[in-house]
Amino acid sequence: MSEYRTIDINEYVRTGEGGTAVSYKHKSRNTLAKLYNPGFEADSARAEFLTARAVFELGISTPEPICLVTDGERFGAEYEFIPGKRSFARIISEEPDRLEEISLTFAREARKLHETKADTTRLRSYKDRIRQFYLEKDMVPEEYKRRALFFLESVLDTPYCVHGDLHIGNIITNGAHIWWIDVGEFAYGEPEWDLSLMWTMCHNMSRAMAEHLFHVTTETLNAHWNAFLPAYLGTSDPEVHAQFVKRLLPYYASKVPHMLDMAEHRRLPEEAVQKLINLLPQL
Repeated sequence: MSEYRTIDINEYVRTGEGGTAVSYKHKSRNTLAKLYNPGFEADSARAEFLTARAVFELGISTPEPICLVTDGERFGAEYEFIPGKRSFARIISEEPDRLEEISLTFAREARKLHETKADTTRLRSYKDRIRQFYLEKDMVPEEYKRRALFFLESVLDTPYCVHGDLHIGNIITNGAHIWWIDVGEFAYGEPEWDLSLMWTMCHNMSRAMAEHLFHVTTETLNAHWNAFLPAYLGTSDPEVHAQFVKRLLPYYASKVPHMLDMAEHRRLPEEAVQKLINLLPQL
């Protein structure tokens, strides 16, 4: 644990909370400590930090990762703090009349990210990350696992960037510049890995969770998707949209158990298993 610098949490002010971690702004310098919730292993924080360094050094616009930190119980890392920043989610929440503008900007930034060549020597294949989850963990029924692994055989390993946790809470701006944040799941592969998660957040998230994570209603998330998708795909053709969403569904079904395990360390509920398994191809 010598690589972790111990911090005094009393020198920080709590600024935000996500599904897996809490953020704290240092009281006297422009740094932000992100500490994983209790139960997350030190190795997980280290892996996220190394990924964030690789992303930063690739030239992706993201706050600089500075060092690994611990408060004695939780593990995480300290990052450059961007004064005057707001997430896209916060902007939409506070200025709802800007929803279309922010959604179109998000589409442009996502497209730019997905067209950026990744450093495949330092970043993982997202497909391999999901495959490893199914091979190493017993979080879904055997039939679900077989069908997910069968689907993964058909997925291409394209060498372009994917965020891994793409949504309006993980992109910030100070009005002059835009940064991606929370890049611990950053990898390379098909953009469907990103867009399938975004689709389900915009269509299947509970009202309570939408308010907790994004400070908006589920109707707002749905409107965000409806503005985002035509801009991202470059067409308003509803048939193209429908076919694209259909393509996303097996990515969504493959990814959700991994995300649930990562965020909450629990298995997919049985009712969800029965719903999602039908989105995966038959063997």
